[in-house]
Amino acid sequence: MENVSIDISKQLPDGSIVLCGANAYDEKYFFNPDFQKLPESVKKELNIISVLYTKETGGIFYIYFDEEGNLEFGEKCAEEDIMYDTVTAALLIGEIRRNRRELIEQLEMFYDAFIEGGKIE
Repeated sequence: MENVSIDISKQLPDGSIVLCGANAYDEKYFFNPDFQKLPESVKKELNIISVLYTKETGGIFYIYFDEEGNLEFGEKCAEEDIMYDTVTAALLIGEIRRNRRELIEQLEMFYDAFIEGGKIE
């Protein structure tokens, strides 16, 4: 796909806060600078998860916190992307949830303590 760009920004239209994401069209990774206090090992793991997801499925993948502070996974693709496989995308998100359960719980605790608690400047 040429010149297809879908931006991932720090906040989704519903007010959810994006932690990170990857865009296969632009071949870019986004990490929200509001979460710089996360350990480097966690940031690296998030990068790997995001980039591997988009290599497998294409499209755009993002990890975000909903309004209740739950860690969620989102995906979307360009309207004209006929190669994007939504079934594979859903299966891969399920696999990430199962294999990274501990990471997800830790990130939710971090969000609750530092973001909701107002401790991040």
